[in-house]
Amino acid sequence: MMDGMGHLSSGGLVWAIPCVPLISFVVIMLFGGRILQVLGDAAGRRVIGALATLAVLVPFALSAALVRDLLALPAEARRAIVPLLPFAKTLPWIDAGPIHAQFAALIDPLSALMCLIVTGVGGLIHLYATGYMAHDRDYARFFAYFNLFIVAMLFLVLGESILMMFVGWEGVGLCSYLLISFWYDDTDNAKAGNKAFIVNRIGDVGFVLGILTIVSLFGTVSFHTADGRGFLDLAARKETLHGALGIGSAALIAGLLFIGACGKSAQFPLHIWLPDAMAGPTPVSALIHAATMVTAGVVMLTRMSVIFVQAPAVLLIVALVGLFTAIFAATIALTQTDIKKVLAYSTVSQLGFMFLGCGAGAFAAGMFHVMTHAFFKALLFLGAGSVIHGMAGQQNMRLMGGLRKHMPITFATMVAAWAAICGFPGLSGYWSKDLILGYGAGIHSYGMVIYAVGTFTAFLTGLYMTRLMVMTFGAKERFNTHEVHVHESPPSMWIPLALLAVLSIIGGLIGTPWGHQLQHFLEPVLPTAALHVAHEGVPVGVGLGIGAIVAIAAMAAGLVFYPAEAAKGEAIEPARNPILVGAERLWYVDSAANAIGIRFGGKVATVLWQWVDQGNIDRLVNIVAFVVGLLSEIVRGLQTGYVRIYVTTMLAGVAVLAVWALIGGGVR
Repeated sequence: MMDGMGHLSSGGLVWAIPCVPLISFVVIMLFGGRILQVLGDAAGRRVIGALATLAVLVPFALSAALVRDLLALPAEARRAIVPLLPFAKTLPWIDAGPIHAQFAALIDPLSALMCLIVTGVGGLIHLYATGYMAHDRDYARFFAYFNLFIVAMLFLVLGESILMMFVGWEGVGLCSYLLISFWYDDTDNAKAGNKAFIVNRIGDVGFVLGILTIVSLFGTVSFHTADGRGFLDLAARKETLHGALGIGSAALIAGLLFIGACGKSAQFPLHIWLPDAMAGPTPVSALIHAATMVTAGVVMLTRMSVIFVQAPAVLLIVALVGLFTAIFAATIALTQTDIKKVLAYSTVSQLGFMFLGCGAGAFAAGMFHVMTHAFFKALLFLGAGSVIHGMAGQQNMRLMGGLRKHMPITFATMVAAWAAICGFPGLSGYWSKDLILGYGAGIHSYGMVIYAVGTFTAFLTGLYMTRLMVMTFGAKERFNTHEVHVHESPPSMWIPLALLAVLSIIGGLIGTPWGHQLQHFLEPVLPTAALHVAHEGVPVGVGLGIGAIVAIAAMAAGLVFYPAEAAKGEAIEPARNPILVGAERLWYVDSAANAIGIRFGGKVATVLWQWVDQGNIDRLVNIVAFVVGLLSEIVRGLQTGYVRIYVTTMLAGVAVLAVWALIGGGVR
């Protein structure tokens, strides 16, 4: 089935967007070791790195062509369903009962934008990883997993049905596990991978139940169809197979899907896996846990926005959970000393802002922050990786300081990311964050409270990011220069930093309040005015003015306050303020999760194992086995091996049958 295919000049190459990195994954996984043997270690690594990077940059070029084609079309024509295999017009994937799904891609502004982000930022991170992982013993395996992640993420954003989205959803979860625990011989890494996998499964239960509810109500898993019978088409008309789509049904679907989004996008209380995921290599943190996978929940909410806006109570919960997650994680980031942990909690906080935007009904604003966050947070993680690389593996900011003179390029690029995430006027984070806060202020009677809390969280963002910059690059050196030879990273690492710095500076201009180009581009994916209209509770000019003041004040406060803390190095006293102590201990959420999920859950599992498994199930199985064994012994006694006994038995049987026949005949 094709819908609008003829309008896309690049539509015939859509299949190559996920297939090129898939081919690269297969080649590297099967022949990576052979390449290293034949070409030698150094040349083989260069070939593998180049192959893996090009396998992402080629889809980036195709994605850019796709966006160009969509921009040339009127808004109502910006949708096409195209096959994901070359030379195939249609390819049924699942045909079972009410479920009819194709192996096809849904091309629209949302999927095209995400393809551009995934392959663009992903390609830069692949290039960076060729330098960062240059001496790792499992170089080929790393890039095979890296390419596989890109494939899974592309299936997630391109799938024409929610089932295909779920395949990609689970695929990125698998790749996250493989890459977090990449250095599996380290127990902490292995545990972090397990934790990420298990916590995500909790959210996925909600997603699966949501899919089943969609099938039962709409009788299809396809988002859109040519005849307008996709479940999003029906939901837009407030229809189901059984009549009108009521608020209760919409709320049930939205609530279940929101649980899934909380798991993948690390919203409270399912956020606990993301900080631990920093155990993996830094390029993994940048790609999966900052720029792409963790935004999957926001992408799913935007894709399903037609249903969410018909469940206002769930939409309010989305906003409040996002707001709470944002300030909760920001307070923790203020107390961390591991440079990657600061950025991890910062990511959780920024994801909270994205959910706040979606909960306010401003899905385009949430996606705008997905894009700008991909630029500056990927840059921050890669910059942190450059620092760790230059510091010979050191991640404790208390043992850094004064690095700006040793790593000038890394410092300059991280300044751009620091200013962008703080919301410095004119930079990318300034436009997207303040747009979200403006729409948050328009939420019912809670609006101004939400705006005040969100603005305070933005101030905390500037504060903890300034602390990171001061402790890392400012103040005095707090390391022994004779033991640590600090050096700038190679070009393969700083070139991606420079490009991301440019995007962090100018990337927000696409969504300024005077142009709204991104919002106009995404309009075909968003709910119509008949279903929902998001309101800005604070005038644009006022919001931008407040945002600028807050950002500059936070950065200035950090520059005044934190040099003294940074100068203390390891001698700094532990926080005595109860609030800071609580934040330093992660507000005890991880402790509670361990107490409930591991210790209490372990005891429950032990009881169930002893009393249910061993005490009943095993006993029942053993009884059955005993009875079968006893009967076997009896029957085996009849098997003597003497022919005369067998003949006698047969004759006796014949005699019994004859007597039975005579008696039966007499009765009749």
